[in-house]
Amino acid sequence: MTAVGAQPEAVYAGSVCAAVLCAGVLSRLTGGSREGVRRARLLRADGAGPVARGRGVGGPAADVARAWRRLGARAGRRGWCLAGGAVLALLGESVLPLLAGAAAVPVLGRRLRRGQRRRAREAREEAVIELCSAVAGELRAGRTPERALLAVGMPAFEDGGGSVLAAARFGGDVAGALRQAARQEGAEGLTGMAACWQVAVDGGAGLADGLDRVAGALRSERDQRLELRAQLAGPRSTALVLALLPAFGLLLGGAMGAQPLRVLLHTPAGWACLVAAGLLEWAGLAWVSRIVRTAEEGGRE
Repeated sequence: MTAVGAQPEAVYAGSVCAAVLCAGVLSRLTGGSREGVRRARLLRADGAGPVARGRGVGGPAADVARAWRRLGARAGRRGWCLAGGAVLALLGESVLPLLAGAAAVPVLGRRLRRGQRRRAREAREEAVIELCSAVAGELRAGRTPERALLAVGMPAFEDGGGSVLAAARFGGDVAGALRQAARQEGAEGLTGMAACWQVAVDGGAGLADGLDRVAGALRSERDQRLELRAQLAGPRSTALVLALLPAFGLLLGGAMGAQPLRVLLHTPAGWACLVAAGLLEWAGLAWVSRIVRTAEEGGRE
């Protein structure tokens, strides 16, 4: 290969190396500032006084690291969309990747909020199982239902849990308060607990046995959901790998000197290919997501 033909490859490789070097420096600054503070505290361990937090520890590098951490804490994972778009914009000498990164921020934000709601729902489902088992254990230890509920507590159910504990403490309608608390997402199992409580109060049936049955049913449903999620891990991983293949194609094209970013971002044919590829990528991911979501919903029914 001639020197002229090797020039695009060298430029592209240099840009990639510069981006990787910048990322390594930022990572080093972010991870190394705490080590610097730790060493400073060890040096000051002779009783000369506490190390001042804030400015002055570690010099300019520590100041940059603290500013970077504050920026990362505010932006969160969504900030990496803008960072990736900025890097691609520098490499491709176009503003389109930066605009795409900005457009991806609200999409990623919705996915993160959906994940947080899912984790909160699963935490409440687990708390209902633990509540039923713990109250049943307290009942078998000789406590009254109200005392058993107060001894266990309901810290995972926010305002609804406080209403249930208040009803148990002051002789209110515990079953009604449990049904009210069951309206929270993931706390639907409290409806079964309320039914057992109502039957025990009205008919004198054994509350501990009923709570054990409710906990067993909820535990079986949880195990079934976890097993289904494990079975769906393979299709999810396959979809992720297929979604990342275009990125590997861009890297391979850049290593061969084809300058794929310049073609995609600076020519009409590249724009058409970019739009078509983006639509196909979105359609494939939406299709796989719908299949997985339908399977999970069918497993919960």
